[in-house]
Amino acid sequence: MQQEDTPQSAPVKPAQQAEQDGLSGSTRTWAILSLAIGVGLASLDTAIANTALPGMALQLHATPAASVWIVNVYQLAMVATLLPLAALGEIIGYRRVCIAGLMLFTAASLACALAWSLPSLVVARLFQGLGASAIMGVNSALLRSIYPARMLGRGFGTNAMVVAAGFALGPSLASLILAFSSWPWLFAINVPVGLLGCLVAFKALPRIKLSAHRFDKLTAFYNAGAFGMFILALGDAAHLSDRLTLLSELGLAVTFLVLLLRRQAGHLAPMLPVDLFRRPLFALSALTAVLTFAAQALAFVSLPFYFESVLGRSPIETGFLMTPWPVLVGIMAPIAGRLCDRHSPGLLGGCGLLVLALGLGTLLLLSPHAGVLDIVWRMALCGLGFGFFQAPNLKAIMSSAPLSRSGGASGIVATARLTGQACGAALVALCLSLSGAHGASYGVGLGVLFALVGSAISFSRLFFPETTASLETA
Repeated sequence: MQQEDTPQSAPVKPAQQAEQDGLSGSTRTWAILSLAIGVGLASLDTAIANTALPGMALQLHATPAASVWIVNVYQLAMVATLLPLAALGEIIGYRRVCIAGLMLFTAASLACALAWSLPSLVVARLFQGLGASAIMGVNSALLRSIYPARMLGRGFGTNAMVVAAGFALGPSLASLILAFSSWPWLFAINVPVGLLGCLVAFKALPRIKLSAHRFDKLTAFYNAGAFGMFILALGDAAHLSDRLTLLSELGLAVTFLVLLLRRQAGHLAPMLPVDLFRRPLFALSALTAVLTFAAQALAFVSLPFYFESVLGRSPIETGFLMTPWPVLVGIMAPIAGRLCDRHSPGLLGGCGLLVLALGLGTLLLLSPHAGVLDIVWRMALCGLGFGFFQAPNLKAIMSSAPLSRSGGASGIVATARLTGQACGAALVALCLSLSGAHGASYGVGLGVLFALVGSAISFSRLFFPETTASLETA
């Protein structure tokens, strides 16, 4: 088996040894910094554009409905390409895919800032989503190579903290930029940070062993069609589109999925890693992730409507009231990461999701005259529970996959998150369409239900002992 950028007969270098022992000292610090920059930018741009959509629509002479594509195309590009890019990382190297993704993301951010019309901005956001997908698709696999096995939970905790910080800063940073300048600067600020990330990544990201199988372009096309059509169908169903459109999109999604499964049948490293789902700990952890991120999306999309329509808060107050959740996630994620190096992810995740369900449930019990502190401690409770879940679950997914399949496992981590978020957002839209004034409350209630089911599945992992998959080679 070959090694990235290194002839087979060459002596083993410290960076290659990272596959078993992780990096050490300043090399690890620089590698973590490069990943943090990439993941932070990708997370930030998931949320930063939402705040500026009305202003963008006005300046680009677009309708509000059409401007939503500025957000949707970014998410669609990520969901459709995460698994193909993760599989490509196993073949040509996670380092190369991550650096290429960061370079594409930076160039596309500049194109977004220079966009002169809605179509040009949407195309630039498409490429920005592809760059973010490359970063997020191999991020977890790289973390597994950067950190020693005994510190893996700490690494995933740090990663969860960076993601939370990106989501937390998005709305506030957008408001600050728009207060002093125009929307193109939302994307222009990525350029110098992205260039710095590229330079650090070239210096520090490890080179690891490559897989011997080839990249199948047709399989990648089937994968993109299956996930892309499914997400489109979710969005259209939430907005009560006509039956013919929904059936066509779902039919295409199922067709692409069947073609994908037939194409990769018998493959030793399938792009959609059905072989990994035969491992109970991996399958249960991935399902828990989908349910939990669906609960998060149900809450994040419903709560602004709930605060404004039920509790009578202003949009500015609502922005501040949403802040305690991601702040507590950022605080708790490193703590949970350290704990999961010593305790079962099933136990930690199950307890965290119970706390999340409790926090969401208490939000539903608020009176219309509730004070700020009454809301803040409940939001903080939600963030505490979610932060306690994230890093342990990430470690469970990655540790239950063989080392040679880290790319596939890393792709599932990101795909589970985005699929759950898309499902949650679609359910909120459906609740608002069907129930009007009560839709936001129903959305939060569904979040409680999803968190409770996720907690039960997380606890069920206690019946399946953790494996030593990280030491396997196939």
